[in-house]
Amino acid sequence: QVQLVESGGGLVQAGDSLRLSCVASGRVFSSYNMGWFRQAPGKEREFVAAINWRSIPYYTESVRGRFTISRENAKNTVYLEMNSLKPEDTAVYYCAATRNSYSDYRPLSQYSYWGQGTQVTVSS
Repeated sequence: QVQLVESGGGLVQAGDSLRLSCVASGRVFSSYNMGWFRQAPGKEREFVAAINWRSIPYYTESVRGRFTISRENAKNTVYLEMNSLKPEDTAVYYCAATRNSYSDYRPLSQYSYWGQGTQVTVSS
């Protein structure tokens, strides 16, 4: 069982930056593949970024070049650095984890564990 706790959300202006953190319980964090998803009001939860156990990152096209996902295994933590934020980035951001490796980390169904989410609001 893995528990995930996100933090770092908040209210910012367009163009600002935020760094989200997700701390995982357990002693095998380094073997997990981690993802960030987001859900805006009235919309489905969507993939944002993932990082596999080898620290290879994956991004959805709308955030590529603005967001950076990274992990620090010694701290059981995965980060999402978000720069040049836009109002359309407003959403609840969720951290997710899976022990399985895939060629495509976008599907929500591939993740076994989820955090409770952290709100990110970007004003124009």
